[in-house]
Amino acid sequence: MKALVFGSPPEPDEKRPEPADELEAQLATVPFGLHDIDDARVVRPDWVVVRPILSGVCGSDAKLVLGDFGEGDIDNPMSAFSSIPHVPGHEVVAEVVELGPRASGVEVGQRVVLNPWLTCGPRGVDPPCPACEAGDLSLCWNFTKGAFGPGVHVGVATDAPGAWAELLAAHDSMLIPVPDALSDELAVLADPFAVSMHAVVRHPPPSGGRVLVYGAGALGCTTVATLRALCPDVEVAVVARFPAQAALVARLGATKVVEHEPRLAVVEQIAQWSGGVLHAPFDGLPVAHPGGVDVVYDTVARPETLEVGVRVLAERGTLVQTGVSTPGRWESTPLYFKEITLAGSNAFGVEEVEGVRQHAIAHYLDLAAAGRVDLSGMVTHRFGLDEWWEALKALARQDVSGAVKVAFEPNRDRS
Repeated sequence: MKALVFGSPPEPDEKRPEPADELEAQLATVPFGLHDIDDARVVRPDWVVVRPILSGVCGSDAKLVLGDFGEGDIDNPMSAFSSIPHVPGHEVVAEVVELGPRASGVEVGQRVVLNPWLTCGPRGVDPPCPACEAGDLSLCWNFTKGAFGPGVHVGVATDAPGAWAELLAAHDSMLIPVPDALSDELAVLADPFAVSMHAVVRHPPPSGGRVLVYGAGALGCTTVATLRALCPDVEVAVVARFPAQAALVARLGATKVVEHEPRLAVVEQIAQWSGGVLHAPFDGLPVAHPGGVDVVYDTVARPETLEVGVRVLAERGTLVQTGVSTPGRWESTPLYFKEITLAGSNAFGVEEVEGVRQHAIAHYLDLAAAGRVDLSGMVTHRFGLDEWWEALKALARQDVSGAVKVAFEPNRDRS
């Protein structure tokens, strides 16, 4: 089957466009491209093979294949929980094409969304670890054990190829049926919505409060959508980098949208909006004290965004990090001065929402089918696997392309 592979040299007969600028020259050096690999198969009796319809490009995928990392990443401990080479792609809506002899819960021909986490169940680890027992799937103790090599989820593990391929194998527990009325374009957004839902459910704002969503990419948009669905009385400000993002978060219900630069203007506008009182230091950005923002959901998590977040937060407010970026120094003294809580939020698992306890992806599918969440228009670009160069350019130049969520159509030629 055809698949996009990271960590392998190009096929001998592959022809790439001549780089037209520095960005394309960088793309040409990344070990990524289209390959012929073995077909996905039922690797264990309770596994399933599906045919991807749409496969989204996650922010972490984009950073990897665009080479968007620096020297600060060299000691990243997450490398212990991944393996190379691998086929990326963990955001996917697909059609079931083959069942293992002990697979259950899905049927051939059914549309499904993937829960990509390679936890105790998919790995064949029994009894499951305490995290899996509690439904905290992203905190599983066994990401390097069992039937597969290192990898937290499908798409970062050599032994569990991802969805940027014509076929995909998954454990039956990893597949969640999609309601017939829900389009492929909405179903493929289940993963990023679940990430944002986890952050909001585990670190909710107070009733009638004010929150700041930093970033208006996929996670920023889905965070706004989550807040509007579950916390309708909360006011939401968003820092957006590109016009297409700003327009989308405004449609999704953001109360206020500000540009990402200059940072002084971000601090001043958010303080004015939230009622924060600014104080100017000898040098650098002012700090709000008292601050008026109860929670910041930082979907970017660069040093400069974290620094702004702690400046505008209220005393004993919460900064929730859902984004991943190259580490760097940032002025963190407001953390202790205002007794701010810095909380990490990693993916998703089983969540309790409005008295119902089920997988976060199932919550999204229910909310979307009921019309309480509408992410129409968020998938802005679709590409075949052989158009990966154009897909990466659209992601790298979002100011020009207007891209918000880019997705591959791995089986476009079959339709």
